Amino acid sequence: MGPALQAMQEDDTQNPAMLWVREGEAQWTLRSGHVAKSCADCHGEIGSMRGVAARYPAMSDPLGRPLALGGRINQCRQSQQQAPPFAAESRELLALESALVHQSRGMAMSPAPDPRLAAFVERGQARYFQRLGQLNLSCAHCHDRHAGARLGGSVIPQAHPIGYPAYRLEWQTMGSLQRRLRNCMNGVRAQAFAFGSQELVELELYLAWRAKGMLLEKPSVRP
Repeated sequence: MGPALQAMQEDDTQNPAMLWVREGEAQWTLRSGHVAKSCADCHGEIGSMRGVAARYPAMSDPLGRPLALGGRINQCRQSQQQAPPFAAESRELLALESALVHQSRGMAMSPAPDPRLAAFVERGQARYFQRLGQLNLSCAHCHDRHAGARLGGSVIPQAHPIGYPAYRLEWQTMGSLQRRLRNCMNGVRAQAFAFGSQELVELELYLAWRAKGMLLEKPSVRP
């Protein structure tokens, strides 16, 4: 990120991602579903969610496996609001997720110390180092071995998930971490995992553990 992009991210009046944050804050009090219930009816003011996003992905007791934050939102919609889940990458889901992550801006990534997550973290780690696609590359080939170098004129980052959902200039819109991961898989000419798949959630979980202690930047802007 160059100085101009960093300045755009730091100024909430110039940061385009704040449009999604404000929409998500409005959704928080919007009653939905067959029971006409809002997020606020259960959780109170959205500020009460400070610190929650820093702990995701986290274990879902009903499912017996971890869920990313977007998956947890949809689980609540179905079980508590009796409403259909938001579609992957929909504006509604990205807005609500953005608003929730915004509550934890400046807090350290702190994955839940849940021993049940250990096996899922290990699988995510294995996937990070697994070669994929026709180019036979893993995440680690770019983001560990060549971090700081350039690919197609862009600096290769260290792949820390501290800013997602993010407004990417490349997309001209908001996008989730899973969208970014799928982009990388397409880039190495691999079959991308489906949105919400266990494979992507496990990879997200490993990345969260890898970034433990780093500060959340939301709402973030990326090239």
